[in-house]
Amino acid sequence: MERNLRDTAPALSRKRERELVAFISAHAVPITDLALLNLAFTHRSYANESTVEVGNNERLEFLGDSVLGLSVADWLLRNHPNKAEGDFSKIKSAVVSEESLAVVALRLGLDRLLLLGRGEEGTGGRKKKAILADCVEAVYGACYLDGGFDATYRFVTAQMEDQIRLVLEEDWALDYKTSLQEYMQKRYKDVPTYTLVKKTGPEHNHTFYMEVDVAGHVFGPGIGANKKEAQQMAAKLAYELLIKEK
Repeated sequence: MERNLRDTAPALSRKRERELVAFISAHAVPITDLALLNLAFTHRSYANESTVEVGNNERLEFLGDSVLGLSVADWLLRNHPNKAEGDFSKIKSAVVSEESLAVVALRLGLDRLLLLGRGEEGTGGRKKKAILADCVEAVYGACYLDGGFDATYRFVTAQMEDQIRLVLEEDWALDYKTSLQEYMQKRYKDVPTYTLVKKTGPEHNHTFYMEVDVAGHVFGPGIGANKKEAQQMAAKLAYELLIKEK
């Protein structure tokens, strides 16, 4: 499969080779096959507009998605063995999200190395989160094919560790409202209800206070800059207390 993939990569100029070698050196990327790496940067818009037949990075992205998921799951289990499985799933989902991967892509400078078609280039494709996230996964897939899992795991976790810690420390993108609703439906066959307790501050800068009723037990208030954020905080208070009681 590796041979078939690399054979579809765009031709490498001397300038492009230097760019890829500099990228590998700057970030300790575990790959030596420049053609395969170049393919990881090849968006389908570039392939579609090419005057010669070339492939794109979608198959590498498919592979890299699995490599990424396994690497993050392994890191979480090794470093936080006492967390619940449900927490692992939510953390992993946030870490490998489009939003998170786009941050990693920009940190690595992948936007500068992307090969895009003229149309995609003209509409700001170099900064589109979906394209950046797909490229990260494609690079991981290329590294796996060329360098094997162990080296790729070290590279992936080194690049993703900041995002993992951000999620762990700030509960970034964790959906406690959904978690609480799932818990309540399973235990009580009902759903939680949220009540706005008060709203303070000037019109342009409100602070909202929300409580949540879980089968007659009221938790909160959760505080936020908008109702949704305040509901999430109330749900977090309720969910964490209820899980501790189990």
